[in-house]
Amino acid sequence: MVPESRIGLIVFAHGSRVVEANEAVRRTAAAAAERCGIDLWQAAFLELAEPTLESAVDALTVRGANKIIVTPYFLTMGIHLQRDLPELLRLIATKRPGLDIVQSPPLDGHPALVDILTDRARQLMKS
Repeated sequence: MVPESRIGLIVFAHGSRVVEANEAVRRTAAAAAERCGIDLWQAAFLELAEPTLESAVDALTVRGANKIIVTPYFLTMGIHLQRDLPELLRLIATKRPGLDIVQSPPLDGHPALVDILTDRARQLMKS
């Protein structure tokens, strides 16, 4: 019998010295997990904030996750997503051979971004 997949979600951001910016990422991660019906979630940060990606993976696997979706909270496919995140995921996967860990694309190119930008501009057009 194959064990049921327990999915965890990590929203992975750069991290900031501004505490409120990191808290905004945590709120977004919580809301995204809720909408997906995922009860195992974490925000994680490349630098300047905690937890790190590896610490977030550890926390989710301890809680029973055997598949983790890492969703970058980055607009474009810059150096952090081209080099840093794949290397972090490779190292994490090497240490946890039974864990299924996957990465979604960055936010760039998603049609909802155009909707958001349009909404922001229209708000100011009315004033």
